[in-house]
Amino acid sequence: MDNKGLCQDCGAYVAQRAAACPTCGSHKLLYHSELFDLSIAHVDCDAFFASIEKRDNPELADKPVIIGGGRRGVVAAACYNARVYGVRSAMPMFKALKACPEAVVISSSLANYAYEGKRIKKLMGELTPLVQSLSIDEAFLDLTGTERLHGVAPAVTLIKLQQRILREIGVTVSVGLSYNKFLAKTASDLDKPNGFAVIGRAEALDFLAPKPVGFIYGVGPAFSRSLKKSGIITIADVRTRSDSHMMQKFGEAGLRLARLARAEDFRAVKSTNIRKSISTETTFDRDIGDQEELTDKLWQVCVKTADRAKAKNMAGGVITLKLKSRHFKTVTRRRTLAEPTQLADTIFQTCLPLLGAELLDKKNGKSTGQKFRLIGAGLSQLCAPNGDSGDLLDPKASLRRRAERASDIARGKFGKDAVIIGRSLNKKPRPK
Repeated sequence: MDNKGLCQDCGAYVAQRAAACPTCGSHKLLYHSELFDLSIAHVDCDAFFASIEKRDNPELADKPVIIGGGRRGVVAAACYNARVYGVRSAMPMFKALKACPEAVVISSSLANYAYEGKRIKKLMGELTPLVQSLSIDEAFLDLTGTERLHGVAPAVTLIKLQQRILREIGVTVSVGLSYNKFLAKTASDLDKPNGFAVIGRAEALDFLAPKPVGFIYGVGPAFSRSLKKSGIITIADVRTRSDSHMMQKFGEAGLRLARLARAEDFRAVKSTNIRKSISTETTFDRDIGDQEELTDKLWQVCVKTADRAKAKNMAGGVITLKLKSRHFKTVTRRRTLAEPTQLADTIFQTCLPLLGAELLDKKNGKSTGQKFRLIGAGLSQLCAPNGDSGDLLDPKASLRRRAERASDIARGKFGKDAVIIGRSLNKKPRPK
């Protein structure tokens, strides 16, 4: 099939020099010397949250749409019309609205997005059992060996998947096709929206060489600055250093970068993903510096995190407190537990001294005057719950633990508002 390409709109085979698809007349034609030899794909929905909102409300079709909270929140997602103005995910909402004052702001509907995401993953699962979900709206697919099953090359199968998702779900997706996961994900960002890009073996090294190191996913601004100090600016620069040098200088991240710079990625597409963390965070309507008020907020996010862990029948061995200052500086503090937990009380009692330490100047014992705009609590190093005996040095821990379990049972039977324990009534648990 060296002399053939594919129509991106209908999946039909086209001649190498065709001006248009003979089947549908489209001019979106895809040619690549390795097009019919590659089978690792990354499929990414285009501006997924915003696309769902536009699908459900056609009046928004040509308008810039931002998904997120109030002016003090951050952008969860933005459509391509809004991105033209510089709006990006995780941007503070006030900056986004300053850049694009005409934007329509919509509160996120995560349940709806998750439902549609599952529908898309189901369509993927009909093509291959090897679907590795990365998030609600993206996944890796390994289509190796599926040509015999579907009667067409993986590239054709992927184009048909694009068409089916648009037809049945009403959103577009972009596809990256290559021979490993790193390059497939890289390719999916090259032709958006509703695109299809290919990176083959023959071109991979030359394609990557002139790109800045930040082009590689996971190399953020701080890492890029460290690399620059060592004279490493482009991916080609990385290749001039040995793996041992990169490892010694930059640790595991350096070794990973060295391998990816050579387009080496031997990770298999796995059909199951292991959840790494469970967390909850909330952005305040105003900056808060009062310890009692922050304690109230802390308890609320601890309860929500615990509820999510219990719903998934999981516990965590590491507890993380997250804070974001009024200047948007993020602070995270972690503690490893003697045994995993899924209890709100344990999460709270662990986070409370971490919060207090951020509000107290260690030198003079006085308040730092620090104010925060966000607080969060999370669990990581997840595993199955094993009983959770709690803090043996706290004589009241077992009583609180039994009370929380009893409350969980009652809420499960009669609804979340059936039992409101004293802490919630007071909006502030009493630290031990």
